[in-house]
Amino acid sequence: MLTALTQASIVGALAVADLVKSSLGPKGMDKILQSTSRGGNVSVTNDGATILKSVLIDNPAAKVLIDISKVQDDEVGDGTTSVCVLAGEFLRQAAELIEKKMHPQTVVAGYRLARDAALKALDTAAVDNSKSPEAFRQDLINIAKTTLSSKVLSQDKEHFAEIAVQAVLKLKGSTNLDQIQIIKRIGGTLTDSYLDPDGFLLDKKISVGCPKRMTNCKVLVANTPMDTDKVKIYGSKVKVDSVAKVAEIEAAEKAKMLDKVDRILAHGCNVFCNRQLIYNLPEQRMADAGVMAIEHTDFDGTERLALVLGADIVSTFDTPDQVKLGRCDLIEEVMIGEDKLIRFSGCPNSQASSIVIRGANEHVVDEAHRSLHDALCVLSQTVKNTCIIPGGGATEMLMAQAVDEASQEIGGKQSLAMEAYARALRAMPMHIADNAGYDSAELVAELRAKHFAGKHSFGLQMDTGTVEDMWAHGICDAYKVKKQVVLSSSEAAEMILRVDDIVQCAPRQRQQ
Repeated sequence: MLTALTQASIVGALAVADLVKSSLGPKGMDKILQSTSRGGNVSVTNDGATILKSVLIDNPAAKVLIDISKVQDDEVGDGTTSVCVLAGEFLRQAAELIEKKMHPQTVVAGYRLARDAALKALDTAAVDNSKSPEAFRQDLINIAKTTLSSKVLSQDKEHFAEIAVQAVLKLKGSTNLDQIQIIKRIGGTLTDSYLDPDGFLLDKKISVGCPKRMTNCKVLVANTPMDTDKVKIYGSKVKVDSVAKVAEIEAAEKAKMLDKVDRILAHGCNVFCNRQLIYNLPEQRMADAGVMAIEHTDFDGTERLALVLGADIVSTFDTPDQVKLGRCDLIEEVMIGEDKLIRFSGCPNSQASSIVIRGANEHVVDEAHRSLHDALCVLSQTVKNTCIIPGGGATEMLMAQAVDEASQEIGGKQSLAMEAYARALRAMPMHIADNAGYDSAELVAELRAKHFAGKHSFGLQMDTGTVEDMWAHGICDAYKVKKQVVLSSSEAAEMILRVDDIVQCAPRQRQQ
C-alpha cells in the first residue's frame, strides 16, 4: 500500500501537473496570475515556467516539479509545460502499481529500462538537414512556428518565426541571446513588430544641447560618476566660518569634474555613453565640444552596447592609448510609436540585432516577449544540435511503442513498470487532443494504429482534429528539447518515488 506520506508527495505533484495540463498544446488555455501582494499585479500567460514560478506551494514533491520546469526553461527554453505534465503522468501510473503492492524501487528500475528504450527510439526518429542551408533554414522556421503555435503569437506565427530565425542565424552559432535585444512598446498590433537587422536600438534619449545625429562615430562606453553637485567625501565633517568657503569647496569640485571631462575628451571620442548619470556641468562641456552624450545606458544595455560596438567599458581615463573605442557608421534618434529611441547603424559586431514588439496592451506585449524568448532559445539550441523530430505527439507514440516492445523481453515485475511508462507517454497526445476539444480516445487509438503500421511520422493535426503526417505539415520539434523533457521528467518522477518519509528539520540556530 502507499504510505500516507508517499501518497501526499504524489498527490502534491499531481496537483501541480494538473494545474498546467490544460495549457499544453496548440489549443491550450491561458492562466491569469494574480499577485497576493499589495499591488495585486496581473499577468496572462500559458508559459509553464512562468505559471509554476508564480504558484504559492508548500508541498516538497510539488517543488521538485517546479524545479525541473525551471531547469528546462534555463537549459532549452521550451517544453516547460510538457516536462511537468509528463512527470505527473509517470507518478500517476506509478501510484497505481504501488497500490498493487509493487515496491517503489522495482518501479524505478523498470522506469530506467523504459527511459533507455525511449531515448533509443527518439534517436532513430531524429532527422538532420544541417548539410543543406535551405532545408535547415526551413526546419528552423518550422520549429519556430510549432513553438509559437501554442502561444499568444499563434495568429502571426509566420511573421514571428521569420523574425526569430533571422535573429538567431545572425548569431552565427552562438547561444548568447544577450546580443538580441527585445524592446517592448505598447501601441499598434502584434503584426507591427519587426526586426532591425543591421542596427542596435537603445531605449534612451540624447542629452540636451548635444548633436542629435552623428556619423563616423567613435564611441567611449563608460561606467563612472559624473555628478558634481555633491561633495563626494563620505563621512567627513567640514567646518567653515563663511559661505565663501563653501563656494571654494564647490569650485574645487567643479574644477575636478571639468578636469575629468577634459581627460574623457582626450580619448578622441565624439560619442560618450555613460552607465551612470551625467549632470549639467559635464553635459554642457561635452555639448560645447560637439560630443554626443548619452546617460543612464542601463546595466544590461551598457554590457550589450560594448559588445555590439566592440568597445571597452572604461571607469578611469588616465590611459587613452590603451582604451578601445567602439565604432559605428551612424547614431541618430528614431521614433517608435510615441517614443524616441537611439539607433546605432553599421555596427562592427554583425551578430547583434534588435527586435521591437508592439501590442495592444501591456499583458499582450509581455506574453509576446515570453513566447518569442522561448522560440529564440529553442532555435539557438537547434543551431548547435541540428537534429529535428516530428511534433504533434508522434515521438511520444513512437517511444511508447518502443518501450512496449522492450518490456516483452524483460522477465519480472519491471516489465509492468515499463508498460506503465508507455501508458504515461501515450497520455501526452491525449491531453493535446482534450485541450482542443476533440475525442482524444478515438484520435489516440487511430494514431496508435498508424504507428503499429510503421508510419512513425504521423501525429495529431489540431487545426483539423485529424491524424496526419507531421513532416508534410511542417510540424516539428527540436530533438534536444524532447530529449531533455524525457530525461528531466523521468528523473523527477524517480526522485519523488524514492521518498518514503518527509522529515521536519529544526530551524538553523542563530549565533549568539
